[in-house]
Amino acid sequence: MARPGHRHAAAALPWDVARELAHAAAAALAPRSLPLSAADGTTLATPLVSPVAVPPVDRSAMDGYAVRGDGPWQVVGTVLVASEVSASLLEGEAVEIVTGAAVPAGTTGVVQEERAVRDGDHLLGRVVDGQHIRRAGEECAAGEVLLPAGVRIDPAVLGLAAAVGLDRLTVIPKPRVAGLVTGDELVVRGASGPGRVRDAIGPMLPGLIGRAGGVCTAVTHLPDTRSALVDALEKTEADLILVSGSSASGPADHLRSGLAALGAELVIDGVACRPGHPQALARLDDGRLVVGLPGNPFAALTAFLTLGVAALHRMRALALPTLPVAPIPGGLAGHPTSTRLVPVRVTPEGAVPVGHAGSAMLRGAAAADALAIIEPGPTTAIAARLLSLDPGAAPWPC
Repeated sequence: MARPGHRHAAAALPWDVARELAHAAAAALAPRSLPLSAADGTTLATPLVSPVAVPPVDRSAMDGYAVRGDGPWQVVGTVLVASEVSASLLEGEAVEIVTGAAVPAGTTGVVQEERAVRDGDHLLGRVVDGQHIRRAGEECAAGEVLLPAGVRIDPAVLGLAAAVGLDRLTVIPKPRVAGLVTGDELVVRGASGPGRVRDAIGPMLPGLIGRAGGVCTAVTHLPDTRSALVDALEKTEADLILVSGSSASGPADHLRSGLAALGAELVIDGVACRPGHPQALARLDDGRLVVGLPGNPFAALTAFLTLGVAALHRMRALALPTLPVAPIPGGLAGHPTSTRLVPVRVTPEGAVPVGHAGSAMLRGAAAADALAIIEPGPTTAIAARLLSLDPGAAPWPC
């Protein structure tokens, strides 16, 4: 029989199952229309459709001369980007033109500036039919779907939207995420000492949340009382609430009893992984999600990367990422019953462990690129999936 306040080890979910369940437990946020200046890092909620053809007219792709015929040519004017569309060229005529300017009707091609020989208004050179002309609609036609819904919006997407004349996009906004850091022993300045432990989790949360595509609304420190935690959970306005240091089963751990007092649904109650097994995920009756992070810093980091990132991906209407696989030179031993998460540096030879991987240590994680996911069992893994320590980074081409 388990002691009061302690959970049966069998209740802990396998790591992969917990990650998938955290993704399924969340829901995509409601779409919003945002100006381009506020849309970076959000997700397209609807396809990006061009309202116009791009370019809208034939344009010069080079500085040089728009010409008609085979030459020689008589230069009859200059066309700049801001110039009104000029009259049609006659056979043997040319106009000096800059990149991006609309070419006159009748233009055979554009003679590049460096390949033109000009004497007064007399021009010599060689031209191929259609050379250095961007045709109307070459990039896209009016009404063409440029990107599907579900694409993460980055600067290139914003530039494309602007290029086709859009000022706003319909997006899944960034989830609002708040952190509640519990612990009477925690201090936010100076070093640890007797009865004092420097908080290392609070400083991590804003960066982790931002890299995972969320907006950190606040990181609040709380005393080790159930009433303070319940009050904070009731009042915190966020789509996802991270609670650190109160997810285990000790006398100062009040997360589960606090959630029960609020009538929350405990979706995940422990994960079979090392470090980070006391992590949890719950849903409050108003739909807000709560992720319980262990109080040890590396364990809290692994829990955020396991449950927090999975939930945030679903809130952003993104699929759960597939993890790349890399060889492990020398191999890594598995844990008998739990998934191991081991800090590694990704090298051309594979994933190399960096050490310092205790649940209270961040030295290994700070020197690493990823966590190697080592399946439970007695065998030694010679390859492993990689979970990036930067939730916003692109996966390695392993």
